[in-house]
Amino acid sequence: MRLVVTGGAGFIGSNFVHQVVEGTDHDVVVIDRLTYAGNIASLAGLPASRFRLVQGDICDAALMDALVADCDAVVHFAAESHNDNSIGDPGPFIQTNLVGTFQVLEAVRRHSKRLHHVSTDEVYGDLALDDPAKFTPDTPYNPSSPYSASKAGSNMLVRAWVRTYGLNATISNCSNNYGPRQHIEKFIPRQITNVLVGRRPKLYGSGANVRDWLHVEDHNLAVLAILERGRPGQTYLVGADGELTNRQVVEAILLEMGQPPDAYDLVRDRPGHDLRYASDWSKLREELGWRPIYRDFRQGLRATIDWYRSNEAWWRPQKAAVEAKYEASAQ
Repeated sequence: MRLVVTGGAGFIGSNFVHQVVEGTDHDVVVIDRLTYAGNIASLAGLPASRFRLVQGDICDAALMDALVADCDAVVHFAAESHNDNSIGDPGPFIQTNLVGTFQVLEAVRRHSKRLHHVSTDEVYGDLALDDPAKFTPDTPYNPSSPYSASKAGSNMLVRAWVRTYGLNATISNCSNNYGPRQHIEKFIPRQITNVLVGRRPKLYGSGANVRDWLHVEDHNLAVLAILERGRPGQTYLVGADGELTNRQVVEAILLEMGQPPDAYDLVRDRPGHDLRYASDWSKLREELGWRPIYRDFRQGLRATIDWYRSNEAWWRPQKAAVEAKYEASAQ
């Protein structure tokens, strides 16, 4: 297939492009606005015969129309995705995640193409820390932040276009990703790079919030499986049964990097900070046979730490600005 990948210079998107080009026969055209979260360096080494980068905005209807007309399928990763940023300025999240998804849907509808829309389990809100339940594809949406609300809205647009126009589309809602090429404003790479530059890691609140950690390579293998074999109109959850508290994650990072496990600071909690995420991915397993490779979080974490150690030139130019932004908001 010839794929259009939106947001393909971002964290999950760039890893997806590498996996597709290096591991399948599909060709890829990436459209990315190259905001602060998009990095051309994340696409380095890809062969020009199999890959092309278009710098542009998914909100540009004419551009999306031209790209979609010449492809077999669209994988839609492009999104504003950082909760802290959405609290400070929700506007870009509404524009990219809602208006941008609308333009993608309209281009796909005009040209009758296949669409896979990548979303987050944050659309479901949160679970109590002592609740044994997990999110399922039928869990009602209950978003807590402008980011998660904008992603819930984008999911609803996709569902409506499937029902009203018969669009051949699927949705996946993933748990928290980690791995190489993730912007250092995000939790795990921020703490890793803090240790590498001699700063103490930071934890919101008491660090008791729970996330279901999913390695980005596993996530993207799930996306490929859904793209190629998923049932039209269906939603698939992608998780890894990797529930850990934020405190456990920071302590694991410190131990893997040869530091005392308590060498971190607690800071004021984030407004509306969700307590716990956990996803039931049995539908993905039973229908498509997908299972995560990185079932051992410490194994995936070691590989991630090694990547940041070996790719300082990729993240170092951003580090001072990221920390200054956190300090300005007293976080």
